[in-house]
Amino acid sequence: MTTELFKNSTGYKRLDVYILMNIIQLETLVFCRRFLSLENDPCGRQFDQMTQAARSGVKNLTEGSERQATSMQTALKLIDVAKASLCELRDDYLTWLLDKNLPPWPQRSAEAQEVYAVRFDAANYGDDVNYDLARDAAAGCGVAFANAMLILIGRALHMLDRLLKQHGEDFVKEGGFSERMTAARVEEKRSQRRAVDEDAPPCPVCGGVMRVRHGKTGDFWGCTNYPACKGTRNIDQEGSLR
Repeated sequence: MTTELFKNSTGYKRLDVYILMNIIQLETLVFCRRFLSLENDPCGRQFDQMTQAARSGVKNLTEGSERQATSMQTALKLIDVAKASLCELRDDYLTWLLDKNLPPWPQRSAEAQEVYAVRFDAANYGDDVNYDLARDAAAGCGVAFANAMLILIGRALHMLDRLLKQHGEDFVKEGGFSERMTAARVEEKRSQRRAVDEDAPPCPVCGGVMRVRHGKTGDFWGCTNYPACKGTRNIDQEGSLR
């Protein structure tokens, strides 16, 4: 079995959590434009923090998913950053409500249950994935704001927790890029050893298998454990051991 050195992309654009986080980013832009003003946000800091946190969630998930090809450790860290960004955004929405003496909806309230009941259809993309994704994300805009956003962010955080757990389990089972590189090298060395002449002599230094190597002065027997072992033997013109 050939070791797969580079892992394929996870197809993150088809993940429910990616679609949901795009909706959260778009909704946050609408919320900030509608409800933040010079009166309640004179320096524009809250606008900037909330929109950047929403963007960070999506973009870190994107980068983390792409980095899986060469570094599962980096992928896990970036997805965790995406989760932290959503936690920051969630607290901003909560603070906005509390500043107005408005507690968040109880989880069992009719309003909350209506948002909880929202389900995503399976991604049905054609050849133009970016266009189809933008169409589906835009269709999610228009939900109730601060309270609904708290619930949507909570759902996204739960999805990210599951994604992190899945990637962590994959890393434990398969290792990261360094482990795959090592496995590929070991596999190649084993393949080289299987291709060695049946008449190959043992190495005079370590006793390992030798193979024909080509030097500037002619062919010779070289240890397959090179460079750890530099044992060699001469070959006469007929190719036999000398």
